[in-house]
Amino acid sequence: MPSPAHIRSTIATIAAPPDELRDLRAFHKALGDVTRLRIIRRLAESPATVTDLVEFVDLSQPLVSWHLRTLRAAGLIATRRVGREVICTLRREEFERYQRSQDRLVATAQGAMS
Repeated sequence: MPSPAHIRSTIATIAAPPDELRDLRAFHKALGDVTRLRIIRRLAESPATVTDLVEFVDLSQPLVSWHLRTLRAAGLIATRRVGREVICTLRREEFERYQRSQDRLVATAQGAMS
């Protein structure tokens, strides 16, 4: 029987190209913070300005902007400037893309274990 390390290596090689795995890692890392999850939940309702998000999560504007940069870098939100305001929008299609990628990885892992 192959070792667990060998199984993980095989899954990583077969399941997805390294870029896809890096994208999945960035996705999970972006969602690995409660504040960012709260921001995602709020944006799931409707687009919001940074000011709205500052009030919603009750943190300083620089800290909220830092969290938004992380979410934007992972491709989970889009931002656009309207006058002096920055409006943030959830990129639902990216969540769907990550879900499909994760489903492929899990299916490959289940196949390797059986």
